[in-house]
Amino acid sequence: MAVIFAMAGSAIGLGNIWRFPYIVGEHGGAAFVLIYIVSTLLISMPVFVAEVSVGRRSRTSAYGALGRLSPGKWIWKAMGLLTVFIPLMIASYYSVIGGWSVNYLIKACSLSFLSQSPDEVTGMFGTFISSSWTPLVFHMLFLAACCMVVAGGVKSGIEKFSKLTIPMLFVLVLVILVYSVTLPGASVGVNYLLKPDFSQLTPRTFAYALGQSFYSLSLGMGCIITYGSYVSSKENILASSAGTAVSDLLFAILAGFAIMPAVFAAGIEPGAGPGLIFQSIPFIFTKMGMQLPLVSTVVSVLFFLTIVVAAMTSCISLVEVGVAYLWDRYSIRRPVGSLIIFMLCGLAGVLCSLSFGPLSSLTVGGKCIFDLFDWFASNILLLLAAFAVVVFVGFVMKKEDVWDEVTNSGAFKVNVKLFNLLYFLIKWVAPVALTLIFITNFIY
Repeated sequence: MAVIFAMAGSAIGLGNIWRFPYIVGEHGGAAFVLIYIVSTLLISMPVFVAEVSVGRRSRTSAYGALGRLSPGKWIWKAMGLLTVFIPLMIASYYSVIGGWSVNYLIKACSLSFLSQSPDEVTGMFGTFISSSWTPLVFHMLFLAACCMVVAGGVKSGIEKFSKLTIPMLFVLVLVILVYSVTLPGASVGVNYLLKPDFSQLTPRTFAYALGQSFYSLSLGMGCIITYGSYVSSKENILASSAGTAVSDLLFAILAGFAIMPAVFAAGIEPGAGPGLIFQSIPFIFTKMGMQLPLVSTVVSVLFFLTIVVAAMTSCISLVEVGVAYLWDRYSIRRPVGSLIIFMLCGLAGVLCSLSFGPLSSLTVGGKCIFDLFDWFASNILLLLAAFAVVVFVGFVMKKEDVWDEVTNSGAFKVNVKLFNLLYFLIKWVAPVALTLIFITNFIY
């Protein structure tokens, strides 16, 4: 059960509440949401099962899993290194966002949104992230907290954290959603998420929908393979995977309905980008505070507490991959491994944080270091890693071994009936879809 909570914590996090709303806003609202739902159920969930199967079958970290199941094949060992590099790369800028969220939680608690004008609050974010030291301090504090949880292990650290935070996330988002949809003009935002405009669909919409689904479920990052290696041989991995995917999907949609109606009520552009929740939402709280200061304070604290918790559940899973690798490869104990990962991700995160200030002029292809890390990880590395896993499960692993993992040697009769469909999706549908998306990201 500890591992199931850990996998759910990995999936349900910052990708849902920070990334999903602004991606929806940039790619057509309800039409994007429909594609996202289909992508999650038909492609991402089977890939999730494939990653858990590889992890449990190998009983080792993401680095060694493919190599252990296919000894002597150097290419799978190389892919193992990729599944370690990706989560650490993402953790380096995730922790920067986590630091932002901690800073804004403190601002909410100290009533900063009530003591300034709406225009001042809107400009607050740009001033904050462009400074040299304050974002760095919060980045390091946030990353240190995540590494401390991982140092406690899956049972003592991650399980306890996930058991507390996952229910809290759902409750907090529901509270914010109820308030958001009651704002004047919020109905436009609700319609934006419920009434699809299919004329806005492009190949890029499909690419970003599946990409967001992968990002949100932590696929291709090595997290699910790592947690899969801890899953009990008695666990129904198909049911666990389906439960995690559906919970993640539900949370993302709830997050969309919690944020988008408020954005439209304030007259803010839904496609405002990654800074949406840090620029527009405080503006809303300030406006609200002019009439209902107490309500504004409570809701703003709850909102940014949700962001902090979501960021931690995601970042903890990313750090876990690196710590598990150090243990499996070099027998480095968790506390020491967590310290090493803290230093590596902390240093890379410094570069990401400074890319909005002193290093803002340092760009590659028009992208600052932060944006470059996010784009390269999301649009290149995740797809490559996920493609490797589904090809491995579909063409390298014996079908009998996959069947054994998914059905627990035939013990779960429903899984037996669904196996052929699942195996077809893993072997044929997922690789083709991933290839098309990879190409689309470069053409459009």
